[in-house]
Amino acid sequence: MELPANPFKRALARRAQQIGLWAAFADPYVTEALAGAGYDWLLIDNEHAPNDVRSTLAQLQAVAPYHSHAVVRPVRSDTAIIKQMLDIGVQTLLLPMIDTADQARDAVAATRYPPHGVRGVGSALARASRFNRVQGYLERAADELCVLVQVETVSGLANLEAIAAVEGVDGVFFGPSDLSASMGLLGKAGADEVRTAIRDGIKTVLTVGKAAGVLAPDRALAKEYLEAGATFVAVGTDVGLLNAAASQLLAAYKNPAVDEKPKDRGGY
Repeated sequence: MELPANPFKRALARRAQQIGLWAAFADPYVTEALAGAGYDWLLIDNEHAPNDVRSTLAQLQAVAPYHSHAVVRPVRSDTAIIKQMLDIGVQTLLLPMIDTADQARDAVAATRYPPHGVRGVGSALARASRFNRVQGYLERAADELCVLVQVETVSGLANLEAIAAVEGVDGVFFGPSDLSASMGLLGKAGADEVRTAIRDGIKTVLTVGKAAGVLAPDRALAKEYLEAGATFVAVGTDVGLLNAAASQLLAAYKNPAVDEKPKDRGGY
C-alpha cells in the first residue's frame, strides 16, 4: 500500500492559494457536509472546540473521500498529543501559540522519528501507516507531513523571521483574535494595527520562503490578506455560518430592519 500523499503541502510549496473553513462543531456528520462544499482545507479544531482524539479520528474518516484536506489543531503543541494526532492519520498540523524558534524546532521534532526527532514509534498499531500496510512508512512518513505553526502574540511577531526559518516548518499561520489581545486590542481583530501587523508578517514569512496563512471570516479582510500574499486563508467558521444564517432567517420574519452582522469579524 502506498503512503497517502499530502496535496495541501504541495499546494503550499508552489504558493497556490488554498481557501479553508473552520470546523468547530466537533461532529463528523457536520464536517462531512462541509467537505462536500469543496473547500481546499478544513480545520478540525481541538483548541477551542470540544474535540478529542476519537472525534478527530471520526472527522478524518468523514473527510477522506472528498477534495477537502483535513488540517488539525491540537489543544497545544505537545509531543504526546502530536504523536496521537499523527498516529490516527493527521498529515497537516496547525500548532498554536508558538512564540520562539526553539518552540518551533520542538514542534517539528515531535513530528519526526529518531534520529531526526522524538516521535514515538508505534506505527504498526496506527491508521497513519494503514495498520502497517504502508511499506517504508517509518522512513517516508515525514515526506507527507505538513507542519504549520501559529504566531498569535507580540512575542511571536518579534521572533517571526527566526520561527519561519526553522527547518521543517512549512508555514506560519496568524491568529488575529489572540494577536489583537496580545496587542492590547482584545476583541478588535480587525483593527488597523492588527491588520498592519499581519500584512507585515505575511511579507516576512514569504521572504523566508514559507507559506503564510490567517483566519479571516470577514470577506474584506480575507481579500486584503490574500492580496498581501497569504497562501492559506480560512474564510469562515461553521459556527459563524450557522449563527448568521439562523439569525438572518429569523430576522426576515420577526424584524426585517435588524442588521445581524457583527461589527468586527476579523477573528472568530
